[in-house]
Amino acid sequence: MKKTIFEITKMDCPSEENLIRMKLDGISEIANLKFDIPNRKLTVFHTGEIDSIEKSVIDLNLGGKKISTEDTEQVNFEENKSQKKLLWSVLIINFAFFIIEMTTGIISKSMGLVADSLDMLADSFVYGISLFAVGGTVIKKKRIAKTAGYFQIALAVIGFIEVLRRFFGEEKLPNFSTMIIVSIFALIANGICLYILQKSKSKEEAHMKASMIFTSNDVIINLGVISAGLLVNWLDSSKPDLIIGTIVFVLVIQGAIRILKLGK
Repeated sequence: MKKTIFEITKMDCPSEENLIRMKLDGISEIANLKFDIPNRKLTVFHTGEIDSIEKSVIDLNLGGKKISTEDTEQVNFEENKSQKKLLWSVLIINFAFFIIEMTTGIISKSMGLVADSLDMLADSFVYGISLFAVGGTVIKKKRIAKTAGYFQIALAVIGFIEVLRRFFGEEKLPNFSTMIIVSIFALIANGICLYILQKSKSKEEAHMKASMIFTSNDVIINLGVISAGLLVNWLDSSKPDLIIGTIVFVLVIQGAIRILKLGK
């Protein structure tokens, strides 16, 4: 048995972990995967050469880089039997906030909330693929990933078109208070998801250190929408909302491209 450690610089939250798991699923040489999200490290326990595993990690464009490979005597690994239940929990939370943010975003005329709702939907897709593709064939998993990826891109493109329409046209200012309140709740929801998934991996408190939460892309996006809401009120302009919406739509498309890579 060999142990190879990768640094994954863009592995900020559990949704990236699930992307990596799905990408490496089916590689027979892999015995176990160990994720350290706070330190952005992935440890792969495997037999044989690392080449195909390394290529799969790099193909996801998450900043994967091999750090070291060494022999190990560890051959027994604990499996988390409650993983499916936990995935259902975070899937429900993310999808619920997709509906909440999409609805309130349309009502309040905030593209920031609409874009953030699509980011929540993107995470839902990742957890959903992890759940529904379990036990299925590789072809089934790839088909689901392609459908989810293209659907996500289509929604983001529609969002871009709406941003351009509002930028060049006359549009009522978004409701800044709705933007801030809903984003604060979304921030709490992301923290809960992170807590649930990380708590399941280990009973050691080190895995719950604050740096893990505050380096998450999802949390940074929530803070961005909150800041945009404050600027909308301060500047009496919709431009901050449109700017943060555009940034998040770009991130959503990047996430969709990663999902599509699973379908190759």
